Amino acid sequence: MESLCNLLSDIRACTACAEHLPLGPRPVVVADTAAKILIIGQAPGTRVHQTGIPWNDPSGDRLREWLAIDRAQFYADPRLAIMPMGFCYPGKGKSGDLPPRKECAPLWHARLLAYMPNIELILLIGQYAQGYYLRDSFKTLTERVAQHPLNDRFFPLPHPSPRNQLWLKRNPWFDAEVVPRLKARVQTILECK
Repeated sequence: MESLCNLLSDIRACTACAEHLPLGPRPVVVADTAAKILIIGQAPGTRVHQTGIPWNDPSGDRLREWLAIDRAQFYADPRLAIMPMGFCYPGKGKSGDLPPRKECAPLWHARLLAYMPNIELILLIGQYAQGYYLRDSFKTLTERVAQHPLNDRFFPLPHPSPRNQLWLKRNPWFDAEVVPRLKARVQTILECK
């Protein structure tokens, strides 16, 4: 029978889409059987690819602010898991990074989730995670985020990238309403041992 340790080793050795990755495969994922909060984002950027540390960039700084979690806890707390839609850096596009590779989520997500039975909250960051898990293609990211949270388990968020500054400026209700609810929910989950 497969263990979480073996599964993570298999993921880190994955070459399923290597021919499409300009910097080669370097899967970035964090999982623990104690996880209570799962962060599902898009795919690593170049800095994350270089360091192998998830959310190790300005997007991660803003995400940690939204969660009210400092950097030390974010990387050391086994109750926080990180599973992007694409585990490797996909390359550059015309206006930013390319979308996450489509191979990762069907190949690995369900298997990883099976080892994290205590997940209480799944943060769906950006359109790719929301599209995959919510399957409501008729809604926009803004509509999904405005319905925060959609249910007890899924909490849709915009991507915390500095490139989303205009979206944040156009949607002041996000900082005023959504972020305080997100912080409270995260704090409640992490306070319960």
